[in-house]
Amino acid sequence: MYEFRPMTAADLPLVKRWLAMPHVTPWWGDANEQFELVSGDLSHPAMDQFIVASEGRPFAYLQCYDLTAWNSGFGTQPRGTRGIDQFIGEPDLLDRGHGSAFIRTFADGLLRAGTPRLVTDPDPDNARAVRAYE
Repeated sequence: MYEFRPMTAADLPLVKRWLAMPHVTPWWGDANEQFELVSGDLSHPAMDQFIVASEGRPFAYLQCYDLTAWNSGFGTQPRGTRGIDQFIGEPDLLDRGHGSAFIRTFADGLLRAGTPRLVTDPDPDNARAVRAYE
């Protein structure tokens, strides 16, 4: 149902457009600043970035990272713990259950592959994100 394709430089214009969407900027911050961070992490060995597609249509961004590479604020975690962040970029696919469904699909795959724990930190005021993680 969902495809998680590794993000490449060819995807940067799409991600840049998504980061500027009015439903993304309140939670991810300044689109230009976030684009610099996201594009700068393309070659970072501890960061995996994906374009999420449904029925062949790209609609979301997902990043999955090794917590030991960043000062994440999650405290002590088992070795191999991964942090995840994502957003749906296409506004017509919001509020349709895609967020919770693709997060579950991605998380289940990591856990089956031996990842000991996944963590995330949605803004408590971001009801859409909190609902997706529930």
